[in-house]
Amino acid sequence: MKKIILLLVLAVVAITSVWTYTAYRSGALQKAVVTDVSKNLAQEKGGLQVNLIQEILGFTEPKYYLLLFLNNTELRPGGGFIGSYGVIKIDKGMPEILKTDGTEFLDYSSNDAILPEPPQPLKDYLSVKKWYLRDSNWSPDFKLSSEHSLDLYKKEGGIEADKISGVIGFTPTIIAELLKFTGPVKVGTLELNDKNFLEQVQYQVEYGYGEQGLPRRERKDILGDLAKVVLDKVKIDFILHWSKYYDLWQKMVTQKQIMMYATDPSLQTAFADAKWSGEMRPSAGDYLLWVDANLGALKTDWILKRDLSYNIRPATSGQFIATAKMHYEHEGSFDWRTTRYRTYARVYVPAGSKLIKAVGAMKTDRSTVPGTVDQGVENGRQWFGAFIAIEPGKIGELTFEYYLPPSVVDQIKNGDYSLLVQKQLGTVATNLTLNQDFGREVTAAWPGEGADKHGDTHYDKKMDLTMDNEFEIKLK
Repeated sequence: MKKIILLLVLAVVAITSVWTYTAYRSGALQKAVVTDVSKNLAQEKGGLQVNLIQEILGFTEPKYYLLLFLNNTELRPGGGFIGSYGVIKIDKGMPEILKTDGTEFLDYSSNDAILPEPPQPLKDYLSVKKWYLRDSNWSPDFKLSSEHSLDLYKKEGGIEADKISGVIGFTPTIIAELLKFTGPVKVGTLELNDKNFLEQVQYQVEYGYGEQGLPRRERKDILGDLAKVVLDKVKIDFILHWSKYYDLWQKMVTQKQIMMYATDPSLQTAFADAKWSGEMRPSAGDYLLWVDANLGALKTDWILKRDLSYNIRPATSGQFIATAKMHYEHEGSFDWRTTRYRTYARVYVPAGSKLIKAVGAMKTDRSTVPGTVDQGVENGRQWFGAFIAIEPGKIGELTFEYYLPPSVVDQIKNGDYSLLVQKQLGTVATNLTLNQDFGREVTAAWPGEGADKHGDTHYDKKMDLTMDNEFEIKLK
């Protein structure tokens, strides 16, 4: 378990056991290698900051990081359910794991009297009375969720809490990608590859350990065993082919399977500039971010298909009406890791947007009683939220309809509309469909439409929402 963090470290640092102990302890060789590799990457890939890498790896002073294992098959706003955590110290590029454990053990040993109450949906749909580390990533902005995770980690008595200088969150998707490099590996009696490892590991963690007579405290040891095997396979390959690992790192941060937060404002700014921070980005125009929170639905996200559509149309009042709809298709059945899908969904839209109605909200699962729609403001964005449940083999839809604010309407009237659609942290595959009716001719667009779509008042586009996407539309 203790070496799981090295799966992340491999993506940014060339440290392996083949170097001598003296050079390793002094830090001189690590710094030289990191500097050389970083400069090569900067020349080849562009934009990599050598000083940033050295700062992260503790060449200026030792760095302590809180590690959050985000299980994206149990999706949460901040990337996935926090099932495990760890603390790592990095001094001159040398990592030292200080602690790894399941979050439940830290949560259960905490003093509930000093913990805050959780957000209302956690009370309503998980029946929890206190806000624990495992549920701390309620914000879809990794910076905000990390700040709250650190606060709860400190309140719960986590080790070295006052020294933590950053948070690293990562999903199992990065491990699957590394297994594509290594090929199949054997961990104990299990034959694991990029296709089956998550199911096999989850079964071991939930049930297999009991069948083998192992205590609950050891149920997640398989994660460390897997990490060690993968690390042993990739560490030499990393030295010889570091470019492909950098490409993987960039892919994973772009797809928001790895996120980083720093308590130092200047370093956090560097993370944001490098697009490693998983933050809600500022935008001058229209904005859309759909966020699901799996609440008591086991690991059902692995088998759930999502289709997000976003439409706008002119109203007779001179305003514009926006409609954001998520279509859920549950392709699974009731089994040990899959059940009815229960999500508290929020859509984040431009500040000043006014809700017209919501369709599909449920009071609870298996209920025909319509649910309430909540509203709020976070990070300068308006949000609307509601609960919905989808039975196995069924479909469900949740729709929010609202008036766009004057700032976006003015953009359209001035003939220059922009839209930023952000991807939820940890999601793997969501389809995005845009159908924008501006009531006036579209003269140019980026990304462009097909030639058969030119010359009308609509902008239509379909794509996979694997990363944040920006759209610019010019109007006549």
